[in-house]
Amino acid sequence: MRVNAQHFRTIWPDPRCKFVEIIDQTRLPFAFETVRLASLEQMAHSIKAMQVRGAPLIGVAAAYGMALATLHDDSDEYLLQAGQELISTRPTAVNLRWAVQRMQAHLLALQPNQRNFAAWKEAARIAEEDVTQNKSIGQHGLKLIHQAYQNKTFNILTHCNAGWLATVDYGTALAPVYASHDAGLDVHVWVGETRPRNQGASLTAWELAQHGVPHTVITDNAGGHLMQQGCVDMVLLGADRVTRNGDVCNKIGTYLKALAAFDNHIPFYVAVPSPTIDWGITSVSEIEIEERHSDEVAYMQGLAGADTLQQVRVIPAESQAANPAFDVTPARLVTGIITERGVYAPQQLLQLI
Repeated sequence: MRVNAQHFRTIWPDPRCKFVEIIDQTRLPFAFETVRLASLEQMAHSIKAMQVRGAPLIGVAAAYGMALATLHDDSDEYLLQAGQELISTRPTAVNLRWAVQRMQAHLLALQPNQRNFAAWKEAARIAEEDVTQNKSIGQHGLKLIHQAYQNKTFNILTHCNAGWLATVDYGTALAPVYASHDAGLDVHVWVGETRPRNQGASLTAWELAQHGVPHTVITDNAGGHLMQQGCVDMVLLGADRVTRNGDVCNKIGTYLKALAAFDNHIPFYVAVPSPTIDWGITSVSEIEIEERHSDEVAYMQGLAGADTLQQVRVIPAESQAANPAFDVTPARLVTGIITERGVYAPQQLLQLI
């Protein structure tokens, strides 16, 4: 996608296979900076600290983390240990575990002296698959939007960031938005701020602005009001994990959006590539919900002056804070799931196997 009219991806390898570069998403939207990662430990930190984030992207990042691990040690024992270190960084998003296990299966079947070259090649393959899948999601979502389009502004409400910053390129939930905008449709996006880390206000709004898509940032709790007022035509989000029966685990606050959409008869779509679907889970009780540090709730980051990023405390010093990062939306509230192979009702997902 575009940054100041220049094409970028969120992650890319050194041509010599010595390091990986990423866009540091903790600096956006106020500073566009890239970071060079040269070790497994640095990649694990970047995932945990959310310099890279979004289920598809952290899967690809983990794949490159395994490639970086082979620079240090290509033994069976170390690659298994490296995989566990990466998986532990963000336990909810299934793409991360999926990518690590795919890399391990591929590498452990080879002789140690073959593993470094193979690791970089396989990680690059996973990255390219993500781009292809997301581009297809965009086209399937475009058809949905076009079918509902009535030659007037089409208002889409989204939550968190499921754009190209959450993937290698194109995005999941925003891929149909970009495809619709590029096709000449008059689309407008309501961007939920997405407390506590404000990925909507900071990331989604930034990338929509870069692409020239009309959008408005709203408080998280304004979504239901806008639906009641007839200002929303579709809710469109991504996910960190989808169960085989169509339950959706996504950024905290998604469940409330789904309830409001259901009550107001507004279609609620979730866009995910197939690696985000966890075929081994049938009960949402099996999903580990990541509990992040309370400081993310207690403090907010913003721009102070012209170029200084500053954190300020927004709750009393005596107060504690809880920070569950995700919630689960039951399949009964989901209109459809947009994948690279088409749009499926939750009960139809098993057709993808």
